[in-house]
This record gives sequence, C-alpha cells and structure tokens, in this order.
Amino acid sequence: MSLLDLITGSAGNQVAEQAENKFGISKNQIIALLVVAAPLVISYLKKKSENAEEADKLNAALDRDHDGSILNNPSQALDREQEGDSILSHIFGGEKANVENQLAQNTGISMDKIGPVLATLAPVIMGYIGQQKQASNVTSGGGLGDLLGGILGSSSQQAQASNDPLSNILGSVLGGASQSSGGGLGDILGSVLGGGNQQQSQQGGLGGLLGSIFGK
Repeated sequence: MSLLDLITGSAGNQVAEQAENKFGISKNQIIALLVVAAPLVISYLKKKSENAEEADKLNAALDRDHDGSILNNPSQALDREQEGDSILSHIFGGEKANVENQLAQNTGISMDKIGPVLATLAPVIMGYIGQQKQASNVTSGGGLGDLLGGILGSSSQQAQASNDPLSNILGSVLGGASQSSGGGLGDILGSVLGGGNQQQSQQGGLGGLLGSIFGK
C-alpha cells in the first residue's frame, strides 16, 4: 500500500467519514488534511530517526502499538484521539501549535477542531508506517530512516505519475518536504506550506492549491 493508497483508499475514506460525523467537518477537508499531515509526520520522523536513540524508540513504539491493524478497522481512530495527541506532541514537540495553526490556515479547518482531527488521524498514519515496517521486514531502528525515505520517494513518484487533484496536493507536499535542507520542522513546514517551489508559489502556496480544489 502506497501513501496515496492510504489516503484515497478504504482506510482514509472510512476515518474521514467517521471524523466528519464526530467533528462536523466535511470529509473532503479531512482527506485534504490527511494528504498534508501524513507526509509531514513521516518527514519529521525521518529526521528524528537520524538519531540512533530516537530511531530505537520509534521502532519500539511501532512494534508495541502500531502493527497496522487499525487500517482494517479505521473507526478505532476515534477512540484513540488522546493517544494521537500524545503522538503528535512527541513528534512535533514545541512546534505542535505552529503545525496546527499552519494546517488550519491551509485546510480551512477551525483552530478549535484542527488539533482533535489531527490527533484522530495520527494513529492511522502510525499504523500505516507500522504496516510498511512489517512488509519491508525492518526489525531495528537502524533501518527506519531508509524505510521512511522510501515511502516518501515512492509516493512522490506515484503522485507525479497521476494527475488527479489529491495527487497534485501530495506531490506539492512531498516536493516541499524534499526541499527542506535545515532538518528542522520549521524548515519542512516552510517548504511545504509556504510555497517552497515554483508550482506552489504560482498557486499561492499549498493553501491556494487546496482552495482551488475544495473551494476554500
């Protein structure tokens, strides 16, 4: 399963429908958030996994809590919101509020709902990473950086080969993330959400791309 398959397939649609009912936000906006949030989470975990201790912690967390079974029953995500919030706090640290603010601006989801919706999506994203870890037979933290980089690379190629709106968004996000050179979340956010390449700049950044599709 590719990242695009996660977003556009059964798991992404089911969790979006469940979250739509719970939070009163359109399914399209939630899928748009997942398109942006999944590569951001994976990009930042890839940066963190460059530290051997962080990589080992991530490997243990994936083995313990994220075996991919949530993808077969995405409705679990609604009951794991508190866990998802803890996941995001660990991944983004002191940048978490900035991430939520940027994502709220670019998806049109209000600030009071962006955090809970993002926390609902986090266990699904982690479950996807755990599934890919098992499929690739990665058994230690040392292989996680290559695994995460491979997910981003193959997803970028798939997005470029397709011409549907969600692929265009994913391609813009992955293109921005790959341009991040400083290694920090601020750099990733700036590249992804701030018009990090020519295509984004022409369309007013990711917000312009999302707006053109979902009528923000």
